Amino acid sequence: MADNSTMYDVLVIGAGPGGGNAALHSARAGLSTILLEDHDEIGTPVHCGECISDVACANLELELPPNVISKRVHGIRVIFPDGTQKKLTEEGYVLEKHLFERWICDEAVSKGAELCLGHKVSSMEKMYDGEKFIGWRCNGKGDKFPIEAKIVIDASGVAGVSSKILELNPRPHVIAGMQYEMLEVPTDDYLDFYIWPKYVEKGYVWMIPKSDGRANVGLVTENKSQTKKALDDFIKDTHFNDLEQVSPSWKTKGNPAFGGTIPISGPHEKTHADGLMLIGDAAGFTSPLFEGGSHLALKSAVFAAQTAAKAITSGNLNADSLAEYTNLWKKEFPPYNKILSGKSALFNLSDSDMSLMAQCFPDEMSNMGPHGKILVCLKILFRRPKLYLKRIIPAMLSFGYSRAKYYGW
Repeated sequence: MADNSTMYDVLVIGAGPGGGNAALHSARAGLSTILLEDHDEIGTPVHCGECISDVACANLELELPPNVISKRVHGIRVIFPDGTQKKLTEEGYVLEKHLFERWICDEAVSKGAELCLGHKVSSMEKMYDGEKFIGWRCNGKGDKFPIEAKIVIDASGVAGVSSKILELNPRPHVIAGMQYEMLEVPTDDYLDFYIWPKYVEKGYVWMIPKSDGRANVGLVTENKSQTKKALDDFIKDTHFNDLEQVSPSWKTKGNPAFGGTIPISGPHEKTHADGLMLIGDAAGFTSPLFEGGSHLALKSAVFAAQTAAKAITSGNLNADSLAEYTNLWKKEFPPYNKILSGKSALFNLSDSDMSLMAQCFPDEMSNMGPHGKILVCLKILFRRPKLYLKRIIPAMLSFGYSRAKYYGW
């Protein structure tokens, strides 16, 4: 170890939900852990719609404190081009995401993790004892550098710090997300997802209700240059037009709009290497249809911390030892290629075809078992047989994978 550096078992890059959870579980396992965040505070800016399901909380053994919960919600309502509405009922929460992320990081610190704000990794160098790989020497912006760690967990989001530095994976294809916080928004406590190509091709618009009549109204789109215009046009043409837009409590300056970019290429080919694991958006983990990422980030963090603890105990930090991490997420997470194929087929449908498909769905889509799906397929093909050639069946099945048990939210 270099004289002016500090050695840790685990270095986590990024203090979002995945990074905070990775630090928490690493510290719980008795590993000396340092968590770096390049911003000057945790949780801002908020990049997502702020939802998490009961299924996710149970899967992650999360007991949310009341102060991070904004609203209890009943599930998702999908609204199709002709106005047809169908529900996927499953209970969950809308969070105050900045408070949620701060809570996870506080929990990590309480278990012994060290948190450093305003620290940005810019270089990573392998360390060896003879021919044996023993960890990484990281440098960058911040007083704590250089930092040495046996294992690095990259939770840097779509920026993909380690992939970029080490040329581990190509840059992912991304879409842009933007939203406003609006006041006095009518709701029956469902998350409304509008698949309306008129405003956004290959994306969707959402209304996510929060406490005190507030709601996040936003969209994701591949047409990044038109993101704000598309959202403004949707608001102008709908019942949101007369509602007030405000800056969220955490945003103290600038335009009230907030958001970011979301990877949609699916998981990276390489999510582990010698002494390195990628989690959350840094690994390309987002739900392909509605782009939810928190559940996947939080769970991949658990897998990474478990794998790190085993590798450090064994003394083998090589990629072959960390391959267990990739095996864990591949066994647990949904079939990305199948979902991406269905999503592609869905967005290639005309408004008329998409609406006809919706009309054949039951009002409550969460109750569709295998027989129900077959019946829906038969209804669709009876009414419009040519849709078979447009891959209507994969398009229809993609909705099932947006459910919480498939890490949809």
